[in-house]
Amino acid sequence: MGELSKLPNIGKVVEEQLNQVGITTVDQLIDLGSKEAWLRIKAIDDSACINRLQGLEGAIQGIKKNDLPEKTKEDLKEFYREHK
Repeated sequence: MGELSKLPNIGKVVEEQLNQVGITTVDQLIDLGSKEAWLRIKAIDDSACINRLQGLEGAIQGIKKNDLPEKTKEDLKEFYREHK
């Protein structure tokens, strides 16, 4: 496993998916943002859910997805509804 799996919420499977869509470093993930990273994963895995989106955002912020601020969770839920 690489550097992405050292982030909160990123396990082996999600790291592999990120790598498949061209995201191989923490800096790339941060630069793209959780929404773009999730859209790229969704393109190769239609089962990508809200939990994966929140997990990516938590990874970027360095926190567990459950600890995301409510405003952030609501924003991500709205984005998810628009793109699922």
